[in-house]
Amino acid sequence: MQEFLEYIVKGLVQKPEAVTITPVERGGMTLYELRLDPGDVGKIIGRQGVTINAIRSLLLAGSAKQGLRCSVEIVEDKR
Repeated sequence: MQEFLEYIVKGLVQKPEAVTITPVERGGMTLYELRLDPGDVGKIIGRQGVTINAIRSLLLAGSAKQGLRCSVEIVEDKR
């Protein structure tokens, strides 16, 4: 699922080399922490969160087919 998420996110951003995805296990669920260039955060969130919600839906559907539970969260580093 991480490769799938990476493929989608890197296709949407201006600086794909700055994208890092860290899987974290929480209560039987894999949470992917997404770190991006600050200029690309708005592109991934989209207007009113439409883009990030679509990414979450795709990840949820894909992981359910494999019997997994996954979600994605954008982590903004304080600089």
